[in-house]
Amino acid sequence: MATVLLLHHAQGLTPGVVAFADALRAAGHTVHAPDVYDGRTFDDLSAGIAYAGEVGFETVMQRGVDAAADLPGGTVYIGISLGVMAAQQLAQTRPVAAGAVFVASCLPASEFGGWPDGVPVQVHGKDADPIFVDEGDLDAARSLVASVEGAELFLYPGDQHLFLDSSLPAFDPAATAELTEHVLSFLAD
Repeated sequence: MATVLLLHHAQGLTPGVVAFADALRAAGHTVHAPDVYDGRTFDDLSAGIAYAGEVGFETVMQRGVDAAADLPGGTVYIGISLGVMAAQQLAQTRPVAAGAVFVASCLPASEFGGWPDGVPVQVHGKDADPIFVDEGDLDAARSLVASVEGAELFLYPGDQHLFLDSSLPAFDPAATAELTEHVLSFLAD
């Protein structure tokens, strides 16, 4: 079974993020889901992004990176939206990452010096999500998938950004079930 570091989105460590972590745990994986917002959650995305801006995006990202300090080699890094920043940095820079899963966000691989050989990656997003599509994340995901052997991009119909989070109005049960199935298969490999 895999060791996973799951990094939450800009609305915080919500019950929906915890539910996703629990779904991975129920399949036998060890999942660490640190709260990089010190217990704060937000009712809407703009308030959560504003908080990250106040704290500093670099600080939030560093908290996610620091959460991996005591984790073993061979950890899989999963980030949801804002959490992708730290998850991607860890996957690209920490020795012996076992893999990465990015949900609703993806940065260009050049952001952290290029994608390491042998580290598999999945990217998941909605095909009409204005944040994922219009802000360059989808382009970065397509570029990453084109350049990394075995990398996978999964697009789901709709425009919801945080569709994975069962505690938010954007939740999409069908897309989340499909995403979870893909992630569990990825972790099993």
